[in-house]
Amino acid sequence: MLEGLHPNRPTHVFRITTDERSARAMTDMIGEIFDPAETAVASFETEDDGPWLLEAYFAHQPDEAAIRNLLRPIVGAEADKGVFLPLEQKDWVKSSLEGLKPVRAGRIFVHGSHDREQRLPSDIAIEIEAGLAFGTGHHGTTKGCLLAFVDELKMRTPRHVLDVGTGTGILAFAAAKVLKRPVVAGDIDPEAVRVARENARLNGIAAWMRLYVGPGIRHAEADRPGHFDLVFANILAKPLRMLAPALARVASDDGTIILSGLLYRDVPGVLSAYAHQGWYLQRRYDLDGWAALVMTRGSARALPRL
Repeated sequence: MLEGLHPNRPTHVFRITTDERSARAMTDMIGEIFDPAETAVASFETEDDGPWLLEAYFAHQPDEAAIRNLLRPIVGAEADKGVFLPLEQKDWVKSSLEGLKPVRAGRIFVHGSHDREQRLPSDIAIEIEAGLAFGTGHHGTTKGCLLAFVDELKMRTPRHVLDVGTGTGILAFAAAKVLKRPVVAGDIDPEAVRVARENARLNGIAAWMRLYVGPGIRHAEADRPGHFDLVFANILAKPLRMLAPALARVASDDGTIILSGLLYRDVPGVLSAYAHQGWYLQRRYDLDGWAALVMTRGSARALPRL
C-alpha cells in the first residue's frame, strides 16, 4: 500500500503551511490528479490547534508553476509561499522517521529504532524502518486497520490471515505477533516485499511471514478459496472495488475483511462493490480524513458510526 506516503526514491518535496480546511482540500486535489506511484501527499497538524503542514513528494522534478496554479484557487497568493526542495536520497528517510512519534493501537506499538525505550513490557512492539518507499504506521489508513484489528480480537481469534498490499508489513506483523501464527502477505511492488521481508527479520518474525510478489491474490499462497478468516486490504478505492470478488472468494464464510485506503467520499462506492458479493459494513473507523471499514457476510444492518 502506498498509503499516500513517499513514492519510490522521491527526488523532490513541496511543503506549504496553511489552515486545516485548505490543507485537506489541497491533499485531496493532489491525490486525485497525480499518479500515486509517482507522487504522494499528506497533511497534518504541526501542533495542537496550530497550523497544518502539507507535504507532497515527487519521484521526478515537478512543474513548480503548474502546481502553484493548481493550488491557487484554494489558497490564493499563499500558493507562492510553498517551498520546493530537492531530497537527498540517503538522509531524508532517517530524518523524517526521527521526527515521528510512535503509534499505539491497544497493546500494539509501532515505532522506529529511536523510540525503543518507550516500549512497555506488555506491548506488542513492531519496529519499522521504512526504507525509501513505504509507510510507518502513522498514516490514518494503517492506524485505522490496527484499531479495527484490536477490536476484532475482543470478539474472536482469527486463525488464517491475509494482508493484500502489505507495504512495510505492519498489519501482517501485528497479526503474526498477536496470533503467533504464520500470516500470508503480498504486494504488487517487489521493493515493498523486500522491505517487508527485512522488517520481518528485524522484528524476529521472518519464519511466520509468507510473503509474495503479485497483484491482489494472484499467488498460490493467497488464492485459496474460503481459507482466510481475516483479510486486510489497505490499498486505494479503485483497486479495492476491483478486488471485491477475489477477496470475497478467499474469505471464509464466517470471516472478516478490513478495508482501508479510502477517503470518506470513496466509502459508498466500495460498500456497494462488496454488497454485491454479500458483504456488509459492521464497523467504521475515521482517522485524519481516511476511513477503515470492517466487513462481514450476511444481511446489512444499521450500526453506529465509529
